[in-house]
Amino acid sequence: MKNNIKTLLALISLTAFMVGCQDALDIKPAQSLSIDQALSTPENIQAILLGAYDDAGQTGSYGGNLNLASELLGTTNEVSWQGTFLQPRQFFQKNITIDNSFVGGAWTNAYQIINLANVVIENSSIFTDADEKDRVEGEAQFLRGIAYFDMARFFGSTYVAGQVNSQLAVPLSLEAILSTEGNDFAVPRSTVEEIYAQAVTDLESAATKLPDSNGYLATSSAANALLARVYLQMGNFAAARDKANSVIGTNDFSLTSSYADAFNNGTNSTEDIFAWQVTDQDGTNGMNTYWATRAFGGRGDIPVQASFRNTFEPNDQRGDFYYTQSNGTFSLKWQNQFANVIYIRLAEMYLIRAETNFRLTTSIGATPTADINRIRNRAGLTGPLNDFDPILNPITLQDILDERKKELAFEGHLLHDVKRLGLTAGGKNFDDPLLVFPVPQAELDSNPSLVQNTGYNN
Repeated sequence: MKNNIKTLLALISLTAFMVGCQDALDIKPAQSLSIDQALSTPENIQAILLGAYDDAGQTGSYGGNLNLASELLGTTNEVSWQGTFLQPRQFFQKNITIDNSFVGGAWTNAYQIINLANVVIENSSIFTDADEKDRVEGEAQFLRGIAYFDMARFFGSTYVAGQVNSQLAVPLSLEAILSTEGNDFAVPRSTVEEIYAQAVTDLESAATKLPDSNGYLATSSAANALLARVYLQMGNFAAARDKANSVIGTNDFSLTSSYADAFNNGTNSTEDIFAWQVTDQDGTNGMNTYWATRAFGGRGDIPVQASFRNTFEPNDQRGDFYYTQSNGTFSLKWQNQFANVIYIRLAEMYLIRAETNFRLTTSIGATPTADINRIRNRAGLTGPLNDFDPILNPITLQDILDERKKELAFEGHLLHDVKRLGLTAGGKNFDDPLLVFPVPQAELDSNPSLVQNTGYNN
């Protein structure tokens, strides 16, 4: 966790410098500012918040590597890895070492996000406008909720609905760390139950504080959409259904006219509920790095296997959303190296609502059949699936899950769906300890309160 201190102090200095440039006569040079001074203005706190967004959007976490890890760890025969980097190959082979730098980077980056969010929350009282204070707190809680949710999913074993999930996840820290003095880092791992509970608490609070519109930053809909994902992972189907339905019901988002239009966009599409922003001057589309070929700025590391491509019906735009080069066939989703990295889009909300309505035998918002056919129709399948005759051949849960897999492929859902649905990945059961990240060796060395995950040697 020590790296997040350096990041925070560097960011505070940069913030003070940026603000100081606006009125150099009134503010001391950045190097002479104390932490208290750097945290003394709304502008500085806002800049720290933007720094948390920037950290979250880096390749080491939501800019690419977390999605990469989910797809490679979760794959059976959907994709393969042909790149030269050792760390992703370990994901693909389900044989991660405790010094894997991608895993270490994910841990470090998550706690950078969490610590900056804690700084913002602790200092939000500096905002005198109540709405502005709520917005800032809500954005910080949104980011902290994201980080804790995925830390629990990657570093803790599978959440099982209906039981106390006492298996270990990650340390829970809700206080800003501004100094390396003392034993600030001797924090033990909290349980999966505790980390999920904190993520839910943060996101529920964020949903009430965030505005409906907030540019490219977090909104109330983004918080509710993420809650739908969290509750689905927890097996709380009623809550997942209701959150997805509430997002759909805002009518603030609409499916793009074609499947292709949902991807490779430099600005948010009508379907994007939240996306990490990338331009030719800022941000990184790490998904492009690994999933696109060199012709489009990537490395061509992850070809899509024919066994997955052949699961699509004729005329399904999703089944044609690939391009073939000499070294394999690749997804078109991440072709633009300067496109935003999509985090949550509307199609996922329709799929969550369809699945949860089916499981609960309800029709909140729409029937499962209607929601699935909405997704299929946008993909160019103009008629309902033959099996969707509500009387002779009603829709099945497997139909819904198949549509989910086809629609959301290569967007970072695969491993988490394997776990929540009790499936296998590359011959390993969903609860195999090797489908969980190890605690990085560097963290074990610096924090004596940590213990390693089952299946890994210290």
